[in-house]
Amino acid sequence: MLTEHKIKELEVKANEIRESIIKMLVEAGSGHTAGPLGMADIFTLFYFHVLKHNPKKPDWEERDRLVLSNGHICPVLYATMAHAGYFPVSELQTLRKFGTRLQGHPHREYLPMLETSSGPLGAGLSQAVGMALAEKIDNGMSADRYIYCFMSDGELDEGNSWEAIMLAGKNRLRNLIAVIDRNNIQIDGYTENIMPLEPLADKWKAFNWHVIEVSGHDFQALSEAVEEAKGVFEKPTVIIAHNIPGKGVKEFERDYKWHGKPPSREEANMALKELRTLGGKIKSEHE
Repeated sequence: MLTEHKIKELEVKANEIRESIIKMLVEAGSGHTAGPLGMADIFTLFYFHVLKHNPKKPDWEERDRLVLSNGHICPVLYATMAHAGYFPVSELQTLRKFGTRLQGHPHREYLPMLETSSGPLGAGLSQAVGMALAEKIDNGMSADRYIYCFMSDGELDEGNSWEAIMLAGKNRLRNLIAVIDRNNIQIDGYTENIMPLEPLADKWKAFNWHVIEVSGHDFQALSEAVEEAKGVFEKPTVIIAHNIPGKGVKEFERDYKWHGKPPSREEANMALKELRTLGGKIKSEHE
């Protein structure tokens, strides 16, 4: 269970990660803004509370695996990994630059501590299913290593996502936990206008998944959702996390136009000022 003290620590860290995301994007001059900001709380919870991992030994055999399917939100992945100690925070400023390890989509050849390369939407869950199935074959029901797959809601427009969902349900992969960034936006507009997904929970249930719906910005509820998922032994679990895209910067929040563009220098300064004010408020409440 998360203590109030731990939750405050996570809130501070998530805010610092959001600041890093803004700095990375404005330096790169390209990249995605809304998704990374919206997923900062979830990445923070996992890397600083949930995941079994070791930044000093990223190839540790007993680690949990985290697959990022929607690779375009990689600024939040890179920022969180840097803050967790996988590489220097200063390296974040090389995002999308020539020769960088921090490519515009995660590339394992450049950054070996990644579990997969990703970018083509819908492919990540298939990769995660393969990992979970291999773990089940090797260790059976006693497997205690979890495979997590972070996905976007927009990528559920892809048919191969549903092939992976069906295969995981058929094989009762209890060690597989998917987390959907249910932020309701994609590059062309709002998901329910482009290709309606609802009733989303019912669809996953029909494919033999255990479904949990939760706010993606409530650390306690998210932590409890993960614990609930680990207690389900007869099927895989999907956590539908209702997120605010652009979270933390009012001008960016819930606006699909921020899905695929970076802030200008002026917009970044505005965003950083807002985040620093919020960070100071969180810290003062913590003290």
